[in-house]
This record gives sequence, C-alpha cells and structure tokens, in this order.
Amino acid sequence: MPTLVRGETSIHYEVSGDGYPLLLFAPGGMRSSIALWDRAPFHPIRELSSKFRVISMDQRNAGKSRAPIDSADGWDTYAADHLALLDELHIERCHVLGMCIGAAFCLGLAIRAPARVSAAVLEQPIGLSGNNREVFHQMFDGWAEGIAAARPEVPRQAFSSFRHNLYGGDFVFSATRDQVRDCRVPLLVLRGNDVYHPSEISEDIARIAPRAALIQTWKEGGAVSRALTRVKEFLDANTPS
Repeated sequence: MPTLVRGETSIHYEVSGDGYPLLLFAPGGMRSSIALWDRAPFHPIRELSSKFRVISMDQRNAGKSRAPIDSADGWDTYAADHLALLDELHIERCHVLGMCIGAAFCLGLAIRAPARVSAAVLEQPIGLSGNNREVFHQMFDGWAEGIAAARPEVPRQAFSSFRHNLYGGDFVFSATRDQVRDCRVPLLVLRGNDVYHPSEISEDIARIAPRAALIQTWKEGGAVSRALTRVKEFLDANTPS
C-alpha cells in the first residue's frame, strides 16, 4: 500500500496510468478519500488514467490516512501534505482535479504554489453563500465526534480551532476573492447547485479568475459525457509539450 510518511503523518495514495501527472482530491468533506470517487458523476481514475498519470489520495484522517490534530491545522496543513506527496513522487508540476472540498484543495494549491499547478478542474466547489456556514460546521462536527471517540487524547479546543481555520472565512474558504482574481492557473469550473456547493460560488470563480471557464450542466444524462469531453480537452490543451 503506497504511503507517504512525514513524522506522525501517513498519507495513503494510489497511482494509475502513465503520462503527464494529474493529482486528484476526492469529495466527502473531512472524509475525502479515494473510495468516494465511486459516487461522482464520472470516475476520474477510470476515465483519465489511460492518458495521464493519475495520483489519488486519502486526505489526512480520512480513509487510510492518519495524522495528528492540532489547533493550528487548516488549509495550509492540507497543502503541505499535497506538496509533500508531489515531492515524494518527484513531480515538479501537475494538473489537479477536485470535487466538493477537493475543489477547495485545488484552489488552495494553485494559490499557494502556482508554479506546481499547470491547470485545475473544480467540480462543484464548496463555498459560503447566505447562511450555509452552519452546514459545514455540522459536517465537521460529525467527523470530529468519530475522531474524538477513537482518540480521546486530542483536546476539544484543537477541533474547535481546526474547524474555524477551515470554515471561518468566506468565498471558497481556502481562498479569498482577491486571491482568485490574481490566480493565473487555468481553471475549468463545473457548476455546483446545492447548499454545500452553491451555484453562485462556481459562477463567481469563473467570472473573476482571469483564465477560467464554466460548465453549467454536467451531472446527469448526456451532460456527463459532454462534460467529460470538455475536461479531457481542457487538460490536453494545458498539458506542457
């Protein structure tokens, strides 16, 4: 089982296919893990590994990955894991594709380390809209209860601070509007349409990012195959020669 080990942190990952590297960030909120791609409208490992070297991973404390929990944890913590995995695999630059919280991970990496990201596909990105912050708090708290039961040594304050660091901001949580305006990485946004993935968040990203395009419909019927074709064309167009 491939595992990245950094101190007390162990990150499970899998690699499929050959070609230019594509790093995937799965949906599922705090439980973001490889297995949850089975619920997606199209499965990026199966669909894209014939052309790309697809790297998928379980995020820290999800799936088969484990890590300490600290009150300082936040988006930078996840980005550090992602960069460490790229370094472990000797990957200088890659495409990224993420769904749900995975889209926030994509933007976080594109903003924190733009030289490492050649293009990003954002499937129904999460974000703050109206009064939906509470649904993210509830999602986090459900995950935290399970972790706390198994690891009583983790202080309750650590969970509280971690939750605030992730979901205390606005817009897409991992990035501000100004940061997205300044992001030069090409973005393809697949529009969300529910309380966790508000349509206006997808539309705002596509509107303000300087190199972004939006797919309005992509989850059902023939729209799935059309969107997958667009994703492949976008990745191909941005793959360095």
